[in-house]
Amino acid sequence: MGEVVVPIDDDSLQIITFKSGSNKATPVAGQAVSDVRELESWLPLTESRNGTTFSAVFHLLCSGIGFQALLLPAAFLSLGWAWGIICLSMAYAWQLYTTWLLVNLHEPVAGTRCSRFVRLSIIAFGPKLGKLLAIFPVMYLSGGSCVMLIITGGNSMKQFFNIICEEGTVCGSKSLTGTHWFLVFTGIAIIIGQLPNLNSMSRVSLTGAITSIGYITMVWSLSIGKGRPNGVSYSLPDAEKTGMNGFGNILNAIGIIMLAFRGHNLILEIQGTLPSDSKQSPRKSMWRSVMVSYLIIPMCLFPLAIVGFWAYGNKIPANGVGILTAFSQSHGHDTSKLVIGLIYLWLTISCITSYQIYAMPAFDNLEFVYASSQKRRCPGWVRVGLRLFFGGLTFFVAVAFPFLGSLAPLLGGMAVVPLTFAYPCFMWISIKKPRSKGKMWSLNMGLGCLGIVLSVLLIVAAIWNLADHGFNANFFRP
Repeated sequence: MGEVVVPIDDDSLQIITFKSGSNKATPVAGQAVSDVRELESWLPLTESRNGTTFSAVFHLLCSGIGFQALLLPAAFLSLGWAWGIICLSMAYAWQLYTTWLLVNLHEPVAGTRCSRFVRLSIIAFGPKLGKLLAIFPVMYLSGGSCVMLIITGGNSMKQFFNIICEEGTVCGSKSLTGTHWFLVFTGIAIIIGQLPNLNSMSRVSLTGAITSIGYITMVWSLSIGKGRPNGVSYSLPDAEKTGMNGFGNILNAIGIIMLAFRGHNLILEIQGTLPSDSKQSPRKSMWRSVMVSYLIIPMCLFPLAIVGFWAYGNKIPANGVGILTAFSQSHGHDTSKLVIGLIYLWLTISCITSYQIYAMPAFDNLEFVYASSQKRRCPGWVRVGLRLFFGGLTFFVAVAFPFLGSLAPLLGGMAVVPLTFAYPCFMWISIKKPRSKGKMWSLNMGLGCLGIVLSVLLIVAAIWNLADHGFNANFFRP
């Protein structure tokens, strides 16, 4: 027999007992802990539950549109026009469906709110398997995403500085090193990160949503206006189309598309900021927010992928900031420095704001450890100290492993793909228990298994690519 404490409503916790050799959860009548409401009110994810549909939209856009989208045109090089658009459309529909599943699983039982992905995983799969499946993906998508944002945002700040301050000028002679830019970025992010809870960051997320939409729209619209440069090709060399190289390139392209859709680790957390009572469920408000945000997201990603591939073809690198690098190389000489500088500035702001929402689950876990052990709310100085510790840790990892982006396909296949495309399907089957071999059971079982298979294939392709091409392991040299 095993037990795990899960929230039953805003006033109590219930102990769920798991029978030996089974993942099925059985509530134990009468066993409750009355102080859950107080504990939840101490933690930054659930400290404030007076969010609105608009604030949820801001959070969804800020977490859902990231610099990973800049690599989408590179995926079309291996897939071609038709299959590129088909795969992008299928991935969008698939992740929208799993988002719908998560929104409806936020209250797995009437009156129960699961505002954290790990808790839902425990309820669905049991305490051992639930933690095994969910903790690494959630940790990577929180801490790992923050590290990648430091690397990308720090490099963007450096590019912005170099564009504004040319060589030979007074400011140009005082350019900082990569480590210094990472430190500047982290310092700004941690200062903003002192906001107390997720709901208080709605204006930060609004800023992130505006800048994300802004720089993506500017890149693809300017690419149309500037026209296609000479020497663009829309196919790989013959040697890259056949054998294991061709298979690996196709899988890597599919991985780029699947990793462009992100934020599923934050769906339950964002929904947890919405109010709920016996007469009002946050499900309808959250789904309205999802529909609005997921109408805007494809309006950014699809033009970026299609126009980017048309404009630059094989000139787009499959790493870094993708289309933005190709645009700077092809049109940097005939585009105003202020325009290019504005794009990099917006990208930097987008990374800073995204850092806040992706760091919030880590902040919540750190404060949970303190609050549950000390039986009281984190004092202000402890909260500041914990967030400084997290910022320092992510800064250290970014400086120590500046090549982490080269490992993104491997880590993404291990964490992002199953969490986004597979686990919600299995959770639905485990919790909702649809009729065996019925429509919902078959659909979710099929999509879940396909997601796991794709995850394994993407991991194999990433390992093959690293073994075949290698990567620059420039430790401590950002």
